[in-house]
Amino acid sequence: MANKEEILSGLAEIVNEETGLAPDAVQPDKSFTEDLDIDSISMMTIVVNAEEKFGVRIPDEEVKNLKTVGDAVDYIDNAQGS
Repeated sequence: MANKEEILSGLAEIVNEETGLAPDAVQPDKSFTEDLDIDSISMMTIVVNAEEKFGVRIPDEEVKNLKTVGDAVDYIDNAQGS
């Protein structure tokens, strides 16, 4: 099970692979759409890759609630524990 720091780092790698954004640009307070300019198609790819990497399930209806990187880190952190 990954801790929040490892989840953030892993998400940063996934976002970098999908968008080419520098991993250090992926911070907990950044909005996926407004700050990182990630569209819905890229977001779905990021979600699928995060599910595989962290062994969690992120239902489609939850994805719209993941507005910031921090939201995603918290969701993955909680999902791992259940």
